[in-house]
Amino acid sequence: MDEQQLAARILLALPPQCAKDQEDGCMSGPLDVSAIGAEPYRVASVEQAMRQDTVIDVTVEALPDIARLETIWRELEARATHSFYLSWLWIGTWLRHLPVGAQPHVLVARTSSRIVGLAIICRRRAWSFGRHARARWLLNETGDVRFDRLFIEYNDILAERSLADATRVACVEALAHHLRHSDQLVLSGIEPEFELAACRTAGRAGLLTEVKAEDTARWIDFAKVRQKGGNYRATLGRNTRQAASRAMRLYAERGPIAFRTMEMTSEALAAFDLLAELHQARWGRKGAFANPSFRRFHEELIARGTPTGTVRMSRTLAGDQTIGVLYNFVHDGRVYNYQSGFLYERDGRLKPGLISHVLAIEDSIGRGECGYDFLAGFSGHKSHLANAEHPMKWIAIGRDNPERRIEAKLRGAKRVLGSIVAQMKPAAA
Repeated sequence: MDEQQLAARILLALPPQCAKDQEDGCMSGPLDVSAIGAEPYRVASVEQAMRQDTVIDVTVEALPDIARLETIWRELEARATHSFYLSWLWIGTWLRHLPVGAQPHVLVARTSSRIVGLAIICRRRAWSFGRHARARWLLNETGDVRFDRLFIEYNDILAERSLADATRVACVEALAHHLRHSDQLVLSGIEPEFELAACRTAGRAGLLTEVKAEDTARWIDFAKVRQKGGNYRATLGRNTRQAASRAMRLYAERGPIAFRTMEMTSEALAAFDLLAELHQARWGRKGAFANPSFRRFHEELIARGTPTGTVRMSRTLAGDQTIGVLYNFVHDGRVYNYQSGFLYERDGRLKPGLISHVLAIEDSIGRGECGYDFLAGFSGHKSHLANAEHPMKWIAIGRDNPERRIEAKLRGAKRVLGSIVAQMKPAAA
């Protein structure tokens, strides 16, 4: 079926505290945006194309009681295709640990009174060059740099699968059309499909999209492994296979090598404590556990997710010694490697990270799962072990103005300075 026109009536009604003062950099409300242009766009499926009279109402509402939101969220989850980061396990735990000063609202998309889309939108006042106060509206983030080091990826709007694309566009359109002055809509860790929809929607509203960062999530597609006989190690490059075999022989001198998944919550939390110790020993003040709120958040996530198998903590042992701890999420047959801690030693032939991941991947294949995702961020083992990748971007949508252009130049200067400093360090050494 060719392109069809999907009507969207989008209403933006914000809480009173945001509507009271148009000069504080907040969106005003309630705002009627029912006059949005009916420009056609390509829908994602025949089913969507047939719904030519579908009307999507979008509201931004005060955050209700978390227990009430849980009921609504879980009900929509059952009708949506989504990543782990949009599961109630992640979102609910995140909401219970929001830092002081966070201003969360609930983005709700409805059609015929049925909820078809949900997300958390946080407003954060930002420093501004101009005379107008500036607000950043963030999707499933707070804007608190330290707290957001929890690092959401595969970010999106939780949407009913039969109307996912239309709901996504309607939600972004509702927010984008009512950014005031220097306000920005921040979409972090999104995939290309969402980015394309957001860019097109911003363009129709006369807004600019700026890419703040981009990265790649490397992963192992088990279908490719199974097509080659199911022996994962045999699919690796020669040097990687040799490094793994050599490390396994060296570790085996200490006793049997074992990969163990922590089935009990108490075991999982104990493994998490060890992971934090190993991680901080490696990274020090730069480590994720330097932030106390990070640890409290994950202790609750592990306690809630371990009994259902959604959180998978594992240890790799050489004899009685733990050489690696992996903190993984499991969602829809896919394993997400979120965090790790390894026992590094002077002998470079000992590779605790490589061995831990290889064993975890083989364990996941044996369970009949479909993939193992290293998530974004560069690390040597990721490119050596992965056979597929997902690009991701961190973007901001806003109006073009002198303030934005000045900030862009300052960021460019900061990147150049950082590059110069990085080049000077080896020379100084």
